[in-house]
Amino acid sequence: MDIEHWRQRLLEEKQELDSLSEDGREARATVVLDQQGVGRLSRIDAMQQQAMAEEAERRRRLRGRQIEAALRRIDAGEFGYCVNCGDEIPEARLNFDPASPICVGCAGAARR
Repeated sequence: MDIEHWRQRLLEEKQELDSLSEDGREARATVVLDQQGVGRLSRIDAMQQQAMAEEAERRRRLRGRQIEAALRRIDAGEFGYCVNCGDEIPEARLNFDPASPICVGCAGAARR
């Protein structure tokens, strides 16, 4: 397994998340409720857009933590092995999600 390939892929995804987070900073800013300049529906729409931006940021942070955990597993020499059972995670699963910490079998067992 080419560990450096996976490290680079994870680092690129983390960099993209950081960039998206920076780009969305303004959308997450507090909505100013100017009674004179903005109508009621516009304020509701602005608050909804803010809530959606905050949720997107929450998901980016979660994904960032998953990527950081995968990078720690790389550094520890544990990348590509299930954290639950220790079996090797198939490369097809890592291609789908290189931050995946568990094998397909353990993922299926967790859903039951």
